[in-house]
Amino acid sequence: MTVGRGLVEAQGVRFASIDPLLPPVVAPADGDVLTAALPDGTRVAGVLTRRVHEHRSPARLWSASEVWELTPLLGGTGAAGMDALLRAWRQRLDLLHPAERDSACVLTWPSRDAESTRALLDHGLVPLTVIAVRQAPPPPVTGGATIRRATPADLDTVVALALAELRYSSMVGSTVHRPDAVGLKRRALAERLAAGGPAWLAERDGIAVALAECAVVTSEPGNLTSTRLPTGRWGYVNCVSVLPGARGGGVGRQLMAFAHRELARLGTVGTYLYYNPPNPLSSVFWPRQGYRPLWTMWEVRPAGALR
Repeated sequence: MTVGRGLVEAQGVRFASIDPLLPPVVAPADGDVLTAALPDGTRVAGVLTRRVHEHRSPARLWSASEVWELTPLLGGTGAAGMDALLRAWRQRLDLLHPAERDSACVLTWPSRDAESTRALLDHGLVPLTVIAVRQAPPPPVTGGATIRRATPADLDTVVALALAELRYSSMVGSTVHRPDAVGLKRRALAERLAAGGPAWLAERDGIAVALAECAVVTSEPGNLTSTRLPTGRWGYVNCVSVLPGARGGGVGRQLMAFAHRELARLGTVGTYLYYNPPNPLSSVFWPRQGYRPLWTMWEVRPAGALR
């Protein structure tokens, strides 16, 4: 798609003033183009895409099956531009007829743009997920648990811990505990462990009580990660799970101190993760580990509930 260069440049200037850690704004990928006009004649735009996750896709564990995602280009218009574009999105949905169930409207926007928050809330979107970043030096590893690398032989243990996190998150965030969750998780984790992806288990008295399953991702011009993170190698914290009986005793903190140290040894410039602000555990734990929101993913389910 071709969009006004002026909108991209003006949005880049505004984002840089909001949060210096945001990457440069680039024109969005092809999709269904939306435009809207403000009362003074200023125009804003956005690109709307539709994704349908097939039955065997692991993405169905953290997403609706049908997702309508809008990428706004508001230039420097702020809340007024966001409101106008969301009105145009609502009108477009009336023509597209999204699924009545298992569908969602999603929009990702800088977390520190408080000015636009009112417009997003007024249109029925909720801040269900944040992308949070950490760039602090690795803390010292202290605590009483034994931490070791997870291997393919630990698959059953890793799956059990991952499912414990999934069950909890499905009550307080965007996660969906689907009937085929065990199979989807098992296949995905088997592939990651077989590939040697960084994953660690914390044990007490020989029993695994916590899991940190991670990855290393490169943000470079032209790839999807570069639209969310500054250039460089980043550690990605995909899943951290502590068994209910072991929570509150410091094992999660010890495990993440270890993981942060190991990811730093792999040459990462920082780490990032997704967590749900409504989650009463994650919303406290991750800021204490040095993470702060960079992007917020606003969502409404089903998609037709957008106002």
